[in-house]
Amino acid sequence: MIKTQKQVKTLHTLLLYIAGFCLFLEWLYPLGDISETNIGVFVLFALYCFFISYFQLHWLISIPVKGLGLLFIVHMLYFETSFLDLNWAGEVLQEVMYNMELMFSGDWYMLTNFFRSLLFLVLIWLMSYLLYYWFVRMKNIILFILLTFVYIGILDTFTVYEGAAAIVRIFIISFIALGMSSLSKEIENKRIPISVGERLKYWLLPLVFVVVIVSIIGYQAPKAEPQWPDPLPFLQGAADNIGDSGVGTGRVGYGEDDSQLGGSFVQDDTVLFEATVEEDHYWRIETKDVYTGKGWETSQDRNLLHQTGGQITLSTFEDSVETETLETQIAFTGSNRLPKVVYPYGVSSIRTEEPVDFHLDESMEGIETTRDGEDSTLEAYEINYESPSFDIEALQNNSEQDPEEVRDRYTQLPDDLPERVGDLAAEITENHETRYDKARAIERYFSANGFEYQTTDIPRPREEEDYVDQFLFETQIGYCDNFSTAMVVMLRSEGIPARWAKGFTSGERIDSNAEEQTHVNEVANSNAHSWVEVYFPEVGWVLFEPTQGFTNMADFEADVDENDYPLPEEEEPLEAPELDQEEGAEDEEETDEAEDQEEDTAASDEETGISALTGYILIGIGIVLLLILLALYIKRREIRIYFLQRKLENHFDETAFQEAYLYLLKLTGKKGFKRGSDETLREFARRVDEHLFAVEMSKLTRIYERMIYSKRLTGEKEEIIQLWKNLINQIMA
Repeated sequence: MIKTQKQVKTLHTLLLYIAGFCLFLEWLYPLGDISETNIGVFVLFALYCFFISYFQLHWLISIPVKGLGLLFIVHMLYFETSFLDLNWAGEVLQEVMYNMELMFSGDWYMLTNFFRSLLFLVLIWLMSYLLYYWFVRMKNIILFILLTFVYIGILDTFTVYEGAAAIVRIFIISFIALGMSSLSKEIENKRIPISVGERLKYWLLPLVFVVVIVSIIGYQAPKAEPQWPDPLPFLQGAADNIGDSGVGTGRVGYGEDDSQLGGSFVQDDTVLFEATVEEDHYWRIETKDVYTGKGWETSQDRNLLHQTGGQITLSTFEDSVETETLETQIAFTGSNRLPKVVYPYGVSSIRTEEPVDFHLDESMEGIETTRDGEDSTLEAYEINYESPSFDIEALQNNSEQDPEEVRDRYTQLPDDLPERVGDLAAEITENHETRYDKARAIERYFSANGFEYQTTDIPRPREEEDYVDQFLFETQIGYCDNFSTAMVVMLRSEGIPARWAKGFTSGERIDSNAEEQTHVNEVANSNAHSWVEVYFPEVGWVLFEPTQGFTNMADFEADVDENDYPLPEEEEPLEAPELDQEEGAEDEEETDEAEDQEEDTAASDEETGISALTGYILIGIGIVLLLILLALYIKRREIRIYFLQRKLENHFDETAFQEAYLYLLKLTGKKGFKRGSDETLREFARRVDEHLFAVEMSKLTRIYERMIYSKRLTGEKEEIIQLWKNLINQIMA
């Protein structure tokens, strides 16, 4: 009897401690995503410390053993000498003393990576003891479980870490840990007899069974949309309003520091200015010429040239280029301002009612303003410009040599650029002779090879990783910075001068004046953009647009159909059918797991003499649950359509329409309408309509395209919903 009790108690202690260790690992996993930390070594040290703590050795033994493991990890990370060479121990002591001085002086930001790693290892050491105390001795695990949920929730909200899978794991681990803790307390209070060991199965197996079934149901059940708005954009917006007028990290908009590109951002629809224009065009702010492997910098020092009387001496193209004289008026909204002037290609003069001086920064081709010698920003101004129109034939036949200063400056690449980037560029352009054709080939490469426009879940390159190499060969997802930088680098690897330009797209049209043949565009932070400029001798710099979902706005685009980019690849969840198939396979595996669990439970019941009625009830419950899951799986499309329709009716916005439209694309694929790799979305929609003798697909596609460009959904709610319902019914018929 005593021996059985001791064995059971030991088993409960071990299982409870393992649960605590698994929960602690959930604190470590996110570090690999939100920082450049290699968590493998820390997980190994955590396992080592937890293992020693479990056996509760005397502190005279456990401290030296854990300390030896800590020193071994530190040595492995930061020293190349032999572990038995004690000279490194003296260096460790010096590092500790140096960082302790920094800590006492308050210079926390100057702590070395070595000391930070050391502190983190010590923290893991302490947690191994604290968790043993909370889980095994006190059996008070609720607090740590709650803290873990809060920790993952915060990281999921405010960082790039996706915590959905972690929340599920924490739920399962916590459920089991709470059951084990409760059972352990009952045993200690002698409310559960231990004389018959088989009775423990009546507690443990139902616990595991319930966790499995509840997890499957929770995973399969339809999910309601979040009822609270995402707090991140609000908090970031508040921080930006308090600080600089520029856009903060992780939020789309204009910023001057491009040295570290990558990572996700939050859309910001704050309107910056309204522009009255005759023709749509990109709003240019500046260019950069030095690619570092992580981002963009400029090779020349800031050099401001005074622009007399508002006459701008900037010229991005030669006088031989045909132009049209146009003008535009810009008015900033509210208190929004930009530190530099936004201007169209061919700017010739700027007029403003404010008494300011204009200066051209030759290093980046940015235009700045000052008042009485101090930096200033403008509320409104008018621009006269010569809009260029490039002759494609002249570009294709261009065989002149590049000026030496252009070639030296705009073909720069880092020495450690991975060789495969240049190999890919050579492969793309090998069948093209002229500079123009090579640039167009690289520009089109992304749309033809599955690259996706995406603003979330975008990783930053690791310390040893190149930004372009990561995008081209690892992720193949990103936004304008990824596409434009990759194109510039590949062009330069082919010896073609190119540079990185940034500013804003044309914005969204909000008003028009037919009499004056002008219209008003609204330009927001979300219209911030970057693109590519390629140099052609005796022509100048020509705009190219590789980013998915954006159209090249250079004036030669009407002459070539290739500029008609496939719009939806901007957010191409057209891969969703494959994901759904994988999810279906996972569901089937989980269902099989639940079925196996039921069979094991039934066999155990027969061995222990459980009543037949109880066994039948459990089997019946399991069968009913499996039938429910099977019915949900068979009717998954109808259920998805129902909830999408409800979402459109109750929460009609861009997100709801995009989700409904993309599911419509997936459904057409399931029903045999396969979209070709070189087929634009409009062509695909027209083919679907012709087959169904309908017009709904083309109408919905035009609405979707307008939303992609303007970031706003336009049209009557009832009409859009009815178009979607009609097309769904025709496809499902």
